Amino acid sequence: MTSPGIDHSGSRTRPGAGGGLMVRARRATVDDVPALVRLRGLMLADMGIETGGADAPWRAASAWWFTEQMRRPDMFAAFLVDDPELGTVSSAVGACDVHAPSPANPSGLRGHVSNVSTDPRRRRCGHARVCLEALLTWFREETRATIVDLNATGDGAALYESYGFRAPRHPALQLRTGRAPR
Repeated sequence: MTSPGIDHSGSRTRPGAGGGLMVRARRATVDDVPALVRLRGLMLADMGIETGGADAPWRAASAWWFTEQMRRPDMFAAFLVDDPELGTVSSAVGACDVHAPSPANPSGLRGHVSNVSTDPRRRRCGHARVCLEALLTWFREETRATIVDLNATGDGAALYESYGFRAPRHPALQLRTGRAPR
């Protein structure tokens, strides 16, 4: 298999499934916010979460959040794959958060991968992989994050493990405060 590379436009590329067309990831812009929200909805629905209709309040809140994050290119990036027939079909999103510095992470900057999603009509074509590769390159080359976290579904765990993601030494725990969503 041909290894992924950087094409002349700076996009991450990988041969398509079956050696077909090159799959290219590009960095998202504010014009891509509707696609990011749509792909997030697909991901959440696949996780068994009721997403509601096109007018569900979370969608507007997500659009606002993505728009705001786009203003912080040193702390946020999203990469997308476009399809000539379907438009934007895959995404991977990354954000950096500042934590207290430690010996293992002197900058205190931690990365988080989220919103890895592919339209069901284009799954198993390497689209999520090329988006994730572009995002991990961004973390390594354009941020000071030395640790990158993510939450994996059963379907996505093998992909992440192939890039070296492992369970942390100390288990992650979560508390829900019981406050109603606004």
